Amino acid sequence: MDRFIGLFVHVINHTAHARSVRLSNDDVDDLCAEVFLALLADDFAALRRFRAKCSLATYLAVIARRVVVREMARRRKAEALGHVPAHQAALDQAGSQPVHERRIDDADEVEAMLSGLDERDAGVVRLFHLEGRSYSEISQVLGLAENSIGPTLARARGRLKRQNV
Repeated sequence: MDRFIGLFVHVINHTAHARSVRLSNDDVDDLCAEVFLALLADDFAALRRFRAKCSLATYLAVIARRVVVREMARRRKAEALGHVPAHQAALDQAGSQPVHERRIDDADEVEAMLSGLDERDAGVVRLFHLEGRSYSEISQVLGLAENSIGPTLARARGRLKRQNV
């Protein structure tokens, strides 16, 4: 554990940064735990599949990234469906604005921001960030080439950043 914890934290932070996701220290700890659970699952099955065709660190980094991406997608989908993480529920009980009102305000703000984009770009951003769809799913829904989704997202994010400056 001690030998690869730094690698896992790096993979988690890099993956979150690449997907424009902000993580708290608790989120990083939770994702590290998910990675370790994946490695321990089925009596260390993932480690037993290691065939030394690459370094152990590379192999573990790939496993960690897959676990982190899967967990981030699951969380994004849960948030889109209105499920509130436990730490957020605790904040809401502390007397702040109710979750459903904040979500409505956030949704209105997001829609206002997306209105500054052309219809295709807004659709891609909406499907990826709000609905948690994969590039393949977005490609099928919007009839776009799958390899054009990433550049479209990057371009749309750039426009959104310029709008908010």
